[in-house]
Amino acid sequence: MTKCHVCFRQCDLKEGQTGFCGARISVGGKVTAANYGRITSLALDPIEKKPLRRFFPGTKILSAGSYGCNLRCPFCQNSEISWGEEAREFSDTAETLTPELLVRIADKYRSEGNIGIAFTYNEPLVGYEFVRDTAKLAHEKGLKNVLVSNGTASEEVLSEILPYIDAMNIDLKCFSEKTYREVLGGDLEMTKTFISGAARKAHVEVTCLIVPGMNDSEEEMRALSSWIASLKDENGKTIGDTIPLHISRFFPRFHMTDRSATDVDVVYSLAEIAREKLKYVYTGNC
Repeated sequence: MTKCHVCFRQCDLKEGQTGFCGARISVGGKVTAANYGRITSLALDPIEKKPLRRFFPGTKILSAGSYGCNLRCPFCQNSEISWGEEAREFSDTAETLTPELLVRIADKYRSEGNIGIAFTYNEPLVGYEFVRDTAKLAHEKGLKNVLVSNGTASEEVLSEILPYIDAMNIDLKCFSEKTYREVLGGDLEMTKTFISGAARKAHVEVTCLIVPGMNDSEEEMRALSSWIASLKDENGKTIGDTIPLHISRFFPRFHMTDRSATDVDVVYSLAEIAREKLKYVYTGNC
């Protein structure tokens, strides 16, 4: 058995076995990324769609996604490439791009306003090796690197990619360990540690999707925003109050079609609460 160290699951894998995320495999006594360079989605997006509001606004970024995810959010917006049978089918049809080729494509789109590469759509860190290798080459070409992630990864993985990542949007899906564990299949403390570490070096923005009955209380938003406000940079200076928070409205989808869309007034009210601690709070999907 070989242990994967990407996230809290610490999957023990037999030779040829794939982990919970569907993207990491044991080969020759080593766990590696089966999805390395396997691109399922590629698009030139406005940077604001990541969402990043305070990182080169008005520009575009080449967004690349693979397949696999280590969470099981019942409201997943990209379930066809993130988990389950559909993701396995996508893995069979995905186009393989080397880091060099993806960087060349990104470089070609500079003339259309592209500033770099965003690793997004599925969970990029289940294939962090491709993120690391590509981002390093992108920096050598003067391109920016963006990571859109659920933040469910070890400090070891963060240390591998952080030197090459300029900006991140990280999902902080709620502020309850119980909800993280029982509803999302995640680990709140791992996500908090990842966000805290990332904020010391990179530009970080945080997103919270407000799901009715799951994370929509004033108390939880007050706790979440207070924690973000306490974050520090690498010199120990408190900078959390300047970290942008995106509070987004939920719409029924995937395994949560039985719930109503979040009331717009609830989103606006929670945003006002977050503004008690944070300078930059944005509402989305309203």
